[in-house]
Amino acid sequence: MRALTLPQLPRRKRDGHKGDFGKVDVIAGSVGYTGAPCLAAAGALRAGAGLVFVGLPGEVYPLLASKFLCAMPYPLGAGPYFGPEALEPAAAHCADKDAVVLGPGLGRDPFTGEFARRLLVRVPCPVVLDADGLNALAGHIDSLDRRMGRVTVLTPHMGEFARLLGRDVADRESEAAAFAQAHGCWLVLKGQGSIVAGPEGTCYVNPTGNPGMAAGGAGDVLSGVIAAFLAQGFGPENACCWGVYLHGLAGDLAAQALGEYAMTAADIVRHLPMALRAAGG
Repeated sequence: MRALTLPQLPRRKRDGHKGDFGKVDVIAGSVGYTGAPCLAAAGALRAGAGLVFVGLPGEVYPLLASKFLCAMPYPLGAGPYFGPEALEPAAAHCADKDAVVLGPGLGRDPFTGEFARRLLVRVPCPVVLDADGLNALAGHIDSLDRRMGRVTVLTPHMGEFARLLGRDVADRESEAAAFAQAHGCWLVLKGQGSIVAGPEGTCYVNPTGNPGMAAGGAGDVLSGVIAAFLAQGFGPENACCWGVYLHGLAGDLAAQALGEYAMTAADIVRHLPMALRAAGG
């Protein structure tokens, strides 16, 4: 286990345009969970993605479409959740993207779990799997194994990781490392001293972050940040390490400004620019 230390972020080329900085698709949301896609998209935008698209269930789309000023929402299917009819259009929309976030706010409708598993297998680009996308894998880990050879990042908290394992977590560091190696993925195990574990046995602990970040939606922001770095061409190790470090640093800056009790996930988003500037971005 190594402490996470990072150099300055690479400078952007002076003649760059939005097409140079990656396209992210966020497949998220359901009735009752309308904040999750907004926060994931905001994390991706603030971390520098050139273009961010947001696929929403049909009943959610008219409720949220006006909320996105910089991201581009589109409807998938007609219901309050993603169902079987959303699979083909979602797969087609993700086909030309550089990274996909799958899972925030999906809900636990059985059809939605099947949708998430089948889409995960179909998407060719790197996928960041979070929240109910992770819950959809519980008992169906073969869907993850079918992505061997492609970049997949899982971002569970301890409860979600226990559901993936099918048992309580005895030792978070060793079990995170073993899971990442066994399934050929990158695992970001969230919590105090978030762990980044890779398929080749690399394992880091993140020094940033504070208890004020224990708020609904904070993980959605992180999934968007990691996807943005993947879309910009960062390798998965750097994307995960930069993602957790800057997400935690933004939380620390928010805590300095607001205190730990009053923080929300939106405050983490608002402090991402300052975190990026501190890292040379």
